[in-house]
Amino acid sequence: MESPQEQATLPEWERLRLLRAESEFESIKKNPKIAYALWCITGIFGGHRFYLGDTARSIVMLFTLGGLGLWTLFDVFFIARRVRTVNHTRRTAVMARYGIHEA
Repeated sequence: MESPQEQATLPEWERLRLLRAESEFESIKKNPKIAYALWCITGIFGGHRFYLGDTARSIVMLFTLGGLGLWTLFDVFFIARRVRTVNHTRRTAVMARYGIHEA
């Protein structure tokens, strides 16, 4: 994202396009706190994976009870990284849709 000084030098239509893209991303980004809460409550059933959009893995966790609990235990160490990856992918897709290419 550009700094406020760089945004001020953008033409108005470009600044609005950037703000619209940022707003769209904010509405679809995933929150790590929610993912961890879902892991605590529904971890063995893959609730946190459903939240992050990993539907196939979620279904496998659902039918194997989280790999008999082992997969669920390992997931606690990888949730934060998975949330970052999902958010990065979503942000890239939104920015590309608006024709904004980030470094």
